[in-house]
Amino acid sequence: MVGFGKQGVVNYLLKNFLRLILVIIAVSAVSFVLISQSPIDPIKVYVGEVGMGNMNPETYAKLQDYFGTNVSPIKRYLNWASDFIRGDMGQSLIYRQPVISVIKDKFLNTMALMALAWVFSGIVAFVLGVLSGVFQNTWLDRLIKNYALITASAPTFWLALIIIMVFAVWLKLFPIGFSVPVAVARSDVTIWDTLYHLVLPALTLSVTGIASITLHTREKVIDIMGEDYVLYARSRGQKLWPLVKSHVLRNVTLPAITLQFASISEIFGGSVLVEQVFSFPGLGQAAVTAGIGGDSPLLLGIAIISAVFVFGGNFLANLSYGLIDPKIRRQGGRD
Repeated sequence: MVGFGKQGVVNYLLKNFLRLILVIIAVSAVSFVLISQSPIDPIKVYVGEVGMGNMNPETYAKLQDYFGTNVSPIKRYLNWASDFIRGDMGQSLIYRQPVISVIKDKFLNTMALMALAWVFSGIVAFVLGVLSGVFQNTWLDRLIKNYALITASAPTFWLALIIIMVFAVWLKLFPIGFSVPVAVARSDVTIWDTLYHLVLPALTLSVTGIASITLHTREKVIDIMGEDYVLYARSRGQKLWPLVKSHVLRNVTLPAITLQFASISEIFGGSVLVEQVFSFPGLGQAAVTAGIGGDSPLLLGIAIISAVFVFGGNFLANLSYGLIDPKIRRQGGRD
């Protein structure tokens, strides 16, 4: 939690920067060890089966030097870390481009998908949670609660297939997949084309992110509606929605926002499956392609970016406490 005193803000930012550095070191080291244990030969991935058959020992030795496969894993990791500090994540074996270029291209698509799903799921989940809690034990509460429980337990890829079947195959309202129309030049693609292709992937991703926030908000609302001051206000004839606005929303907003920022990691994890099902060219699909194809540099780069992304979501969740809650602002000012 962060206060608004100048020294407190500086200390808070420095602390989180050091934590981020430690997270990057830990994630990169663990990922590097796991990738190093892979039986896939990066040289074979790079040159292919035919290239390996026609390669002479001198060329193979040069490629070993280039990829660092002829040195110990520790030295290879230190070499990679020194290049990473200079902004060089290596060369993608599959895309034949610098890893940073591939990530930049894919990251924009994933960000557009996640942002749309994140905003939609947050708003819908909060509204459903409040309605379910206010009208506890009614048909509306049972409907919302059952919906949340079903979507929470349903596999993401299964939901994606159902949504494709209903909206793309049966109703023919949206395209089955991809991020742009097929056989259309990139320069001719409009923003509406992009949004049109984003609807089904974003809908699938948002459905999976609604359940936890809805159920948590519901429980919080039920607790508040059972408080003595709320029961007293209702016994005096205060109307329901003014009471909800004055007492309930104020107390459930902060936990809901915190959960919403914390859900970034879940949405990012869900995007991997969603992008695969919809053939959406984002980081999730690139990670699967890199894993299957043995593209170690790209896989390691995506792991680092993912860790930074999730850390940023948790950081924003903590920061939101100080921005929303007046008590924390006053406490930060005294500190």
